[in-house]
Amino acid sequence: MDGKSIFDELKEKGVSRREFIKLSGAIAGAIGLTSFPSVEAQAGTSARFPRAYQPAQLVAKALASKPRIPVIWLEFQDCAGCSEALTRSESPTLVNLVLNMISIEYHETLSAAAGFQVEEAKRAAMEKYAGQYLLVVEGSVSPKDGGIYCSIGGRSSVDILEEAAAGAAAVIATGTCATFGGLPKAKPNPTGAVSVMGLIKDKPVINISGCPAIPEVFTGVVAHYLVFGTLPALDSLNRPTIFYGNTIHDRCLRRPFYEAGKFASSFDDEGARQGWCLYKLGCKGPTTYNACATLKWSGGLSFPVQSGHPCLGCSQPDFWDGGGFYQGQSAPLSKPAGTLGAMAAGAGVVLGVGSALANKQQKKNAKKSEPGEKGGSHELE
Repeated sequence: MDGKSIFDELKEKGVSRREFIKLSGAIAGAIGLTSFPSVEAQAGTSARFPRAYQPAQLVAKALASKPRIPVIWLEFQDCAGCSEALTRSESPTLVNLVLNMISIEYHETLSAAAGFQVEEAKRAAMEKYAGQYLLVVEGSVSPKDGGIYCSIGGRSSVDILEEAAAGAAAVIATGTCATFGGLPKAKPNPTGAVSVMGLIKDKPVINISGCPAIPEVFTGVVAHYLVFGTLPALDSLNRPTIFYGNTIHDRCLRRPFYEAGKFASSFDDEGARQGWCLYKLGCKGPTTYNACATLKWSGGLSFPVQSGHPCLGCSQPDFWDGGGFYQGQSAPLSKPAGTLGAMAAGAGVVLGVGSALANKQQKKNAKKSEPGEKGGSHELE
C-alpha cells in the first residue's frame, strides 16, 4: 500500500470516471444505501446530483479519498470453503472491485510465500497497520487442552487469534465455523471448538454466517466499513441485518405453494416436479436467516431450495446438531413476506450492473485495436 486512493489505483488500471460512478452505484446498492436525508447530508451533493445518484456519489467520494484497507486473514478449523467461495464468485465486478479496495497482507491459502517468509509478512503488517487493519477469521478456534488440536507453526489457534485481534480495528468472522463453531463444534466436539466471538470480547466482531458465507455479503460488509468507517447494523447474533434481517422463507420462490398448502412429500413425487414447497422434506427456510433467496449463488442463478434441495439452516447456530435433515415437520404459523427493500435492491443492482459492466468491458477491449480511438476522461469531478 502506497497511500494512493482507491480511485487513483482504479484509474491507473484504465477505469474511466463513468465506469467508476457505476461501480460506486453497485456498491451503494450492495450496502443498502438509498436516497434519504442522512445520505444526502453526508454526500453533500444534493445541489449537483439528482436524488437517485446521491448514494453512488457518497460512495465515490469515499473511494476517491481513502486508501485500500489492510486485511489479515486467518484460517483455523475450516475447509477454506469461504475463501474458495469468495475467489470463485460469479459476481466478478463487485467482488473484484472490493478486492481492489482491500490489501490482503496475509492469507495462508492465497499467499505465494510460505513458512517463515509469510509469517514474517504477517508480523510486519500487524506492526505497520496497528489499529487500522481488518482481521478476517475463517474457521473455529480450539482452546481445549492448551490448544493442541489446532496449531500453526507450534502456536495454538487461540494465541494466534488473540495476537492478531489485539491490533485490529474490527474482526470479521466469516463462515459458520468462525461465527458459531460450525461442524468442528458439532457433538461430541472433540477439539472443544468455539466461535471467534466466544473468545474475542474487547473488539467489535461481525458475524457473516453460512456454509460457506455468501461472497456478496462479505464484500458488502467491507464496502460499508470503507465508506462509513463503521460496521453495519447488527442483529442479536452480530450479523448484518441488511443480509440477515429476514428468513429464507420470506423471499422463497416456493412460498406461494406453502401458503396454498402444497408440499412435496418426496424428492421424486409430482409435487417436487412441480416446484412445491419442501417444508415437509425438512426445509429450514422458515427459521433460517440469510440472503440466499435474494442474492442466490452463481451470479444470481439459483440457491439450494430453488434447485430442489431443502434449506439445512447452515447460517444458524448449531445447525448440524439441530437434526431434522430431510424429516417432515408440522407447518409453522404463516408469516407475511418481509420487506427486504434495501437488500433486494442491492442484489438487483449488483447483478444487473455487474453484467452490464462486464459486457461494456468486453466491447471496450474489442475496440482497443481500432485506430484513432480516443480515451475518455478519467478525472473524478
